[in-house]
Amino acid sequence: QVRLVQSGGGLVQPGGSLRLSCAASARIFSFNSMGWYRQAPGKERQLVARIISRGDTNYADLVKGRFTISRDNAKSTVFLQMNSLKPEDTAVYYCNAAGILTPVGYEPDVWGQGTQVTVSS
Repeated sequence: QVRLVQSGGGLVQPGGSLRLSCAASARIFSFNSMGWYRQAPGKERQLVARIISRGDTNYADLVKGRFTISRDNAKSTVFLQMNSLKPEDTAVYYCNAAGILTPVGYEPDVWGQGTQVTVSS
């Protein structure tokens, strides 16, 4: 089964920037969507940003204009560039890949291990 390995979380001051990475353990030949979710304490897990197979992107209203999702197809890696961070962005961020085809086979839904992002002065 393919795994998603995340990196890039940590502590940052309000107004700062952070870049998250999510690398698949195998090549992704095709996908339905790849993206990022986050879950703050006491809150439901919510979509942050995603890329669909045709190349379109979708962002949560709370992060539009501040966050940018991108992908390196050759490395089967997705990134989340986070700028102008706010304390309310504090959460555990999870990478997700849906409807992926890899050398291991087809998997409908795969999640990364999660990484903590804390925005505080």
